[in-house]
Amino acid sequence: MNSPVWHPYAHLKTQQRMPKVVGGHGAHFTLENGDTLLDATCSWWCMIHGYRHPRLVEAIRDQAERLCHVMLGGLSHDPAEQLALELVRISPPGLEHVFFSDSGSVGMEVAMKMAVQYHHLLGKPEKHRLLSLMKAYHGDTLGCMAVCDPEEGMHALFADALPRHHFAPAPRAGFEASQEEVQADLDALRRVLERHHREIAALLMEPLLQAAGGLNMTSPHYLRGARALCDEFDVLLIFDEVATGFGRTGRMFAAEHAGVTPDILVLSKGLTGGYLGHAATLATSRVHDAFVGDSALHAFMHGPTFMGNPLACRVALESLAVFEEEDYLARIDLLNRVLRQELLLDTGLRDHPEVADVRVLGATAVVEVKGGAALHGVADFARRHGVWLRPFGRWLYTMPAYITREDEVRRITAVMKDWFR
Repeated sequence: MNSPVWHPYAHLKTQQRMPKVVGGHGAHFTLENGDTLLDATCSWWCMIHGYRHPRLVEAIRDQAERLCHVMLGGLSHDPAEQLALELVRISPPGLEHVFFSDSGSVGMEVAMKMAVQYHHLLGKPEKHRLLSLMKAYHGDTLGCMAVCDPEEGMHALFADALPRHHFAPAPRAGFEASQEEVQADLDALRRVLERHHREIAALLMEPLLQAAGGLNMTSPHYLRGARALCDEFDVLLIFDEVATGFGRTGRMFAAEHAGVTPDILVLSKGLTGGYLGHAATLATSRVHDAFVGDSALHAFMHGPTFMGNPLACRVALESLAVFEEEDYLARIDLLNRVLRQELLLDTGLRDHPEVADVRVLGATAVVEVKGGAALHGVADFARRHGVWLRPFGRWLYTMPAYITREDEVRRITAVMKDWFR
C-alpha cells in the first residue's frame, strides 16, 4: 500500500517508495530495513547536533512535564523570555527585540511585514515594495515566493499571483574577493536603488551564502557595501540567516564576517538544533520603536499559533548552551579544513569535464556541475555507499552536522568524488 504522505518537491508519477527512517544517533539515521546512513545534509541543514543528542532530548522531556504549549497572545512564559534574552546576547549588536514564529518562511514573512509597516508608520506608505537578489531563496509561502529568484527559482508557475517586487543581480565576486572585485556587484545594486528606492521598504539578503538558490558564496565586502547603500537610500536591511545562522559559515552569524548589523535578522533551522520547528525575527530598536504609538495601525498584526512554543524555546536554549560549552566554532573550523583539503585541493575533481565549480565556506561544500543530468542517480549511488546525499538542480553539496567526525566527513567527500570517477 502506498503511503498517504504527500512528499515535498516530488514528481508523483515517477517517485519511488521513500526509505522509512526509524531512528537516528549522532550523524547517522537508521532505516526500517536496518541500513544506517551517514547524513551529509544535516536533514535540510538544521540537525547541527545530530540525532538523539541526550541533552536536547532531556530538555524536551523536562519541559513537556511542565508546559507543552500556551498562546503567547496576552500571556508569557520563562522559556520564551529566556530565549529572547539569549538571542539578543549572541546576535549582532543592536538587535534587541525578538518576534517568534514557527518556521523560517513565516519568520521572513514577519520581517517583510515589519519593514513595510515601519515605513508606513513613519509617513512613507509609498515604500511598500521589497528588493531581493537573483539566486535568492527565502521560502515557499506566497510572500516569500515573491522575493525568490523569478527566473531560475522554482515558483514560476505562480508568477501572476505574486506581488511584484524588485531584484538586483546576484553578486558574482566570491567570498575571498577584494573590495575592488566586489565593487561591480555593489554598483549594480546601487543602480537598482537609485531607480526604485522611493518605493523600496527593505533589501532582503542571504548573507554570504545563497543557499537553496544554488549555494552561491559571496564576499563580506558586499555586506558592508549593502549596509551603506541601505543607509544612503533609507531602505531597511534584512538578513535571512535561516540557513547561515548558528555557525554554518564559520561564525555564529554570517553578519559577523562583515561586522555589520542588519535592521532585521531572521533565524530558524539550527535555532532548535532541528528538534522542533521554530523561528525568530529580531529587530533593532529603530524598527521596534516605530511601532510605539496610539493608533490602531501601530499594532503589529501577526500571531502564529505556535510562536514562542515552550518546548521549542526550551530545546533552543539547550541547543545554544551545547553550542557554546562544546566550542562548536572550533568543530566547524575543523570541518572546513577537511572539506577544503578533500574537495578544493582535488585537481581531478576540479578539472572534471562535468564540473563547473567547487566551493567551500564554513561547514558547507558544493560541487556545481554544468548540467543537472550529470547528477542523475547520485543519491542512489551514495546510499549504496552508506551516505545520504540529496542534490538539487546542478548542485551536489554537503552541510554535515557539526558533531560529524573527521573520518566521517572524509567518507562523505570520498563518495562525492567517487561519483565523478
